[in-house]
Amino acid sequence: MRVTFLGTGSAIPTGERFQSGTVVQSADRTLLVDCGSGTLHRLQQSGIGFEAISTVLLTHHHLDHVADLMSLMKARWLAGEDHLEVIGPQGTKGLVDGLLSVHDYMADRLDLRIRELATGAATVAGFDLEAYETRHSVPCLAYRFEDHLTLSGDSEAFEGLANFADGSAILVHDCSFPDDVDVSNHPTPSELGTVLAGHEYGRVYLTHLYPHTDGRQSEMLESITTHYDGDVRFAEDLQTVTIEQGG
Repeated sequence: MRVTFLGTGSAIPTGERFQSGTVVQSADRTLLVDCGSGTLHRLQQSGIGFEAISTVLLTHHHLDHVADLMSLMKARWLAGEDHLEVIGPQGTKGLVDGLLSVHDYMADRLDLRIRELATGAATVAGFDLEAYETRHSVPCLAYRFEDHLTLSGDSEAFEGLANFADGSAILVHDCSFPDDVDVSNHPTPSELGTVLAGHEYGRVYLTHLYPHTDGRQSEMLESITTHYDGDVRFAEDLQTVTIEQGG
């Protein structure tokens, strides 16, 4: 399995990090998780290309996770692709219907398939996964791809999510701000480290990084590893991580 971080940033641009988007690939399967602003550009820069994306899995519906969705639809239509599947939490059909009501010329350009997920097991683009409700300001789902990968979506750090991800080869977790920022709906490093303590993950990648984190990565890592002694790293745009399946 390969995980490519397209966008590791947030709703506030930095120039270095684009908004949320991650590609998961295995054999002949390709899945885009979230589709924030800049996703199409990063798809081309990564060499994956938008033509390879026929399924988008949304964690939630905040703008920095869906802003390029209509752009992806239009690019696929103009390139001669004929379908797109959009999957996400409750309200995903309403989101897409609303976008199409604004951009009505895109209606019926693609065979558009919409599916809404509840918590629990699902199969998406050939991947077996499990969905889990996170703690955010709107309904948001984390996704676990068997023992290989867990993507937290946007969330506070809490024990339920840490348990859900336990044993994953890779945990990709929101860590939006350093400790001195008063924030809800996202974790600070000390909060995340405290919750991860006692759990086992092959490696933890931090993402959804606001400009407040610039120049403070060493400090943030020290805050996490005060509590959690595992391998923790910052994800970077266009970085690809390979997970050895069955290893």
